[in-house]
Parts: sequence; C-alpha cells; structure tokens
Amino acid sequence: MTENGMESQASTGLARTLTWKQGLIVAMGVPILIIPSVADVSGPMWALSIVIWVLSVLSGFLINLPIGEMCATFGVAGIGGSIQYVFEDDEKYRNKRINTGRLIGAIGAWSYFVAWVTVIPIFTIMVAYYLMEALDLSGLDPMMETLLYVGVGVVVYTYSIGSSLKGLEGGAKFQLILTLLTIIPLVVIVLAPILMGYFDLDTIINDIEPKKWLWTGDDWAWNADGFLLILALLCIAQWSAVGWETAATYGAEYKDPSKDVPKALIMCGLACLALYFIVSFAVYGTLGHDAIDAAGAAALVPIANMCFGDTIGLIATFLLMIGMVVVVQTSMQGCSRTLQVMATNGHMPMFLAKTNKYSVPVNALIFQAIIGFVIIIAGVTASQTLAVSCPGYVIAHGLCQLAFIKSRRDPRFKDVERVYKCPRGFVGVSIGIVILEFFIFLPALLWYLYMNPSMGVAYCIAAVALPIIYIPCWYFLQKWNHTRHPEVPNGLNYE
Repeated sequence: MTENGMESQASTGLARTLTWKQGLIVAMGVPILIIPSVADVSGPMWALSIVIWVLSVLSGFLINLPIGEMCATFGVAGIGGSIQYVFEDDEKYRNKRINTGRLIGAIGAWSYFVAWVTVIPIFTIMVAYYLMEALDLSGLDPMMETLLYVGVGVVVYTYSIGSSLKGLEGGAKFQLILTLLTIIPLVVIVLAPILMGYFDLDTIINDIEPKKWLWTGDDWAWNADGFLLILALLCIAQWSAVGWETAATYGAEYKDPSKDVPKALIMCGLACLALYFIVSFAVYGTLGHDAIDAAGAAALVPIANMCFGDTIGLIATFLLMIGMVVVVQTSMQGCSRTLQVMATNGHMPMFLAKTNKYSVPVNALIFQAIIGFVIIIAGVTASQTLAVSCPGYVIAHGLCQLAFIKSRRDPRFKDVERVYKCPRGFVGVSIGIVILEFFIFLPALLWYLYMNPSMGVAYCIAAVALPIIYIPCWYFLQKWNHTRHPEVPNGLNYE
C-alpha cells in the first residue's frame, strides 16, 4: 500500500539507503490484518482454518519474490507500479486507437487500490466494534451503532489525515514505533492464554460434536462445496496473509538489492508464518467454536479479559485498538500515493495528483476518507467489505504475475540487469499463480459470496462491478485529459 510509479531507478532518483532490517520493520504491521477475518474463516471448517492461514502465508513466498525482483530491477514501488511499468509500451500501441498497455496497467493499479482502500473502513469499523465490546455497548440500536461508527470514523480519519500532512517523518525509528504499536498488543493477547493455561488443544480437536472429520465443523463434508469453500477462504485469507509484499515494495531503495530483497522477504514471511499460526491457534484453542461465534470479529476481547481481568484486559484491548488506528493511518498514506501517481499518469482525475508543500496528496487522503464514510453509513460490515474487495486483490496479483512473466519474456527487458533475480523456475511458478488467481480463486470467491447468507447476489455483483466499472471511467478520463490536460500521458491515440 505504497506509492507506485512508472519511472526507473535512474529517473526517479530513489536512494539506495534501506537495509533489509528496515524493510522488515516496515512490513511487520501486516499480521494485525488477520483480526477482521480470524472468526469468519473458521465457520464450518472450524480449526482446519489454521491450515488455511498457514497455506496462505506460504503462498506469499511464491507470489512476493517476483514482485521483489521487479521493484528492485525497475525502480518501481509495489504491485501497481510493477504492472504499470511493465505493460506500458507506447511504441507498440502507437498506431492503435486504445493503448492497451496503459489500460492494463491502470486496471491493475485500480484493482490494487480497491483491495487496500477497504483496510481503512474495515479497521475503523473494527475499532468501533472493539470499543463496543470493551465498554459493553453491544445493546445499542442500529441507528446509535451507526452513529458510533461514524463518530469513530471522524476521530480516526481526522487523526490519520492530520498526522500525514507533513509526510513520513522519523525514518526507521518512527517505523519501528509504529510496528511495535501494532504487533506487541496482538502478540501479548494471543500468547497470554497459552502461557497462563487457558489454552486447551482438546478444544481445537474435539470442540464440535458429532465429529465427522478431524478439526472440522459438524456440517462439514469433503465434497465439491467443501473444496470450493476451502478455495474461497484461501482467497479471503490471502488478502491479509500475503500482505507482507510491502517488504518488496521498497526494492528500489535497498542498499544491496541482491541480498536485502530476499532477506527482507524471507524474514518477514517467516515472521508472518509464525504469527498467523499463533493467532489462529491461540484463538481457536482458547475460546472454542461457540465463544468465537458469540464474539465475532472481536474475538480477542474475551481472551484479554479472561487472561488479564476486566481492567488490564480493557487496557490491552485499547492498545490493540491503537494498533488498528496505526494500520488505518499507514493504509491512508499508501493508498493516497497510489491515487496520486495514478492521477499523474492520467489514470485518475487530476485533482487527486495535487500535493501540499510536503508532497503529501491531501486531496487523495480526503477522497479515501469519503469512501470510508460511504461504506460505514451504508451499514456494510467489515466482513462484507473485505469479501467484496477480495476480487480486486485477485486481479491485481494475477496481473502482477503476468507482468513478471512479461518482464522475463519481452525483448524490451532482455538487456536489463537484474539487481535481484528470483530462483530458477519462477516463471513457471508465476504461470501457475496466474491460473490459480483468475481461474480457480476468482470463481470460488464469487461462489462463496453468492452462497453466503449474509451476502448473496447483490454482493457478488458488487464484487465484479468494482473492477469492471473502472474501464468506462478510464476511457472518459482519457478523453477529458485530451482536452483539459494535454500534458498528461494519454491512453487514447488521437493522431
């Protein structure tokens, strides 16, 4: 969730100053993303979802290493930047009406934005939800609950925008503080029941009766629906479990990319693997199926109260909420850069490209806050928002892997020195990931949305519409820019 760009290392002037440890620190806020879906992913699968989290993190090693190669080699930042840079080929489409390369790059960046801008309302809703659980305000009527969500949104967004107006300050030390604020409360709360004896492995294995299959719910069956559910939940888990791609985003700024990129990615991946396993393992083994259903998204609140008592448990919960606010702030900063660079490249309205004297895209920050308020006021839950945004993540990852394949096969890039290169065979791996994302995960996810009682056909349509609706918008923007902003790169050829 950081800025993406179209220029190479040489033209952007990015300094190679980061060590792999600093890249690791930046990405270590990712594990808190498990919180919105730790209960949702269980469902009928029960503790088998622990395996889902582990497999999702492991898939990140296959997905994120190619991203690291492109970021380090081309001097771009992240998934959106990689797709835009590799697919942009103005010479190839010079005599075509539509510059398909620019369109593909724009769709990839937009899909990534759709996936990650939802972090902002999701965690704002989560802060409000944890606040209600911590203060025992669960009896509020729907109108008062919505007003509480909006009030929390006002506070969170005002703080996030205000604290971002002067840009990122403090370097690695500041990032370390932010990381500690997000990780320490989470780790303390999930380790406490294991260390204090509240955790029981038997709760995971034998909590649900009658048992049909080890670690599964009583209505589970290994049939077509069961496998589709596994695939859909793997896709949903991917939204948070593969997010440590952030360590690759800064590939252009590492001192020694050939060593720092793989170190940062591998260490971050291993850390996420441990944390995602521990969080899911501790929650399921401490609370059990019925207690998790009752707690819902706030599953860590009863654990904190159980282990620390009401007062200290409340403090631990508030520290966890501070970590969520930090995630919102970080997401707003990164997504605003995505919007700003897309606007600069002619893929979003130009007013989103405007920055203040500190080079902060204030309009983009405000635009994200508006999106967040619309979602909150509409009454869409965190789980529904996450599920609807997942197709954007699938599309972005699929296009990014296609960009990696193209970067290896396209003659334009054959003489480009790879400052970091993925191990042998990763082109084949990326081909497999493309097939997995587009032809397996995406259909399974849409099936899940359609069959889920809390969603249904309307959410299925919304999930498909969010990426597709951008295409006519992009076409209109190109025509608008042709007359109003001729200095902006255009995806339509008017000669």
